[in-house]
Amino acid sequence: MRTPTNATALAFQDVLRQHGLTGAVVEFEITTRTAADAAAAIGCELGQIVKSLIFRTAEDEAVIVLTSGSNRVDEALVAEATGAALGKADADFVRQLTGYAIGGVPPFGYEQPAHTYIDEDLLQYAEVWAAAGTPHAVFPLPPDALVRISGGKVIQVHG
Repeated sequence: MRTPTNATALAFQDVLRQHGLTGAVVEFEITTRTAADAAAAIGCELGQIVKSLIFRTAEDEAVIVLTSGSNRVDEALVAEATGAALGKADADFVRQLTGYAIGGVPPFGYEQPAHTYIDEDLLQYAEVWAAAGTPHAVFPLPPDALVRISGGKVIQVHG
């Protein structure tokens, strides 16, 4: 774990400050691209990792699900919440929406779509960790800040 040197991770530290968060972006030599990789690098529970999953509706609208690293999203539950059928978003759609590549997409720091949902399981932790713009950078935050800043609706995302 080290202070970030990547320009994207450094810029994301400014995003945190703009939202009043005091947690620092940290960077790792090893990848934090997957929830398991991130939890191993940080030394936290898999469930404390925030996965930023992006889906695409048939109307080309984005749906973001911020889910616990230990959960697999039940697309039918999320589709029920949105009222729209969901499909996987490709890498171009994700980058166009967020400005970040898959594996490093933070939960906020870009224009949030109308459909943002947060896994209720994340609320059980005092601190969660999320991507900070690159597949090697993460940051900590309390779950209530995740809800407040993302504007997401807390729902059950897995069966």
